[in-house]
Amino acid sequence: MKEVDYIVVGLGIAGLSFCEKLLENNKSFIVFNDAKESSSLISAGIINPLVLKRFTPVWNAHEHISTAFPFYKNLSKKLNTEILEEFPMFRIFNNVEEQNNWMVASDKEELKSFLNPKIEKNTNPSINAPFGLGKVNKTGRVFSEVLIKKYSEFLLEKDRLLSETFDYSLLSETEDSIQYKNISAKKIVFTEGAYVRNNPFFPKQLLIPNKGEFIVLKVPNLQFHAMLKSSIFIISLGNDLYKVGATYDREDYSYKTTSLAKEELLKKFEKIITAPYEVVSQVAGIRPTTKDRRPLLGTLKESNRKIFFSGLGTRGFISSPSLANKLYNHLEHNEDLLKEIDIKRHYKDS
Repeated sequence: MKEVDYIVVGLGIAGLSFCEKLLENNKSFIVFNDAKESSSLISAGIINPLVLKRFTPVWNAHEHISTAFPFYKNLSKKLNTEILEEFPMFRIFNNVEEQNNWMVASDKEELKSFLNPKIEKNTNPSINAPFGLGKVNKTGRVFSEVLIKKYSEFLLEKDRLLSETFDYSLLSETEDSIQYKNISAKKIVFTEGAYVRNNPFFPKQLLIPNKGEFIVLKVPNLQFHAMLKSSIFIISLGNDLYKVGATYDREDYSYKTTSLAKEELLKKFEKIITAPYEVVSQVAGIRPTTKDRRPLLGTLKESNRKIFFSGLGTRGFISSPSLANKLYNHLEHNEDLLKEIDIKRHYKDS
């Protein structure tokens, strides 16, 4: 029987972040991950501290940002691969009122470090932005697919990753441990993203799957190396390629791309960008979102050895590193989780 401190199920950005915390503290673990689609793999990997529709900060934005950038920079060194690009994000203003709201927001204490108060004049002839642009500070992009691939290789080399589907029916629990096949662990952490709804130990009503589709376009005349936000995101990938997204669909849980989503994205893109383009590819993923837009961390009342780290929604790449810290400190040092992220908040008598 192989004994470890933790079994981790899933290797999206949540699982990866938690594994890094375990390694940092010399904890033994084994990860189970199969070839299922992952929202982390196809994610745009955006690091953005703001809700740009309303010019408000993301929940816990300052802590997320201060943790995320060092985390990804350290991973770049560890994996000897560039996985983070710090580059600007611009919000297109639709009218004078939005310009005024931006300047008012930039004077607020919690937003000063994130919002540049200056209204930038648009000088790119391929971008339709007559009311100018607002620049967001402390933004960037994680190369999500590269990160997951390289980290999987890293864990394989360390003999810490099993590339197989986890069979819940083979999991048992004693007073002292978790048992799975020939592995005994003190705890098991499920970091399965939207797939956690298939987990028999998880109350599936707590998660609201939200399908999102992206398209990648080749736009040689755009010549814009940044991220642009209006009704959609447009993200420069280099080599005249731009990722455009995303759609939101709470009815369709499939990973199939749709012509309807492509038409919606292209229609919005053409209102913003006047340059000719070519559609290169289209992908779909399922976001693990929650009703209150807060993650789901910790244990249910039924077991203190089965742990969940899910519900990160659209903000996984900015929030996972700091949330992994909180979860680890809760499990190993008995630090209370914030009530707004503790999965037990959904019990009426909690």
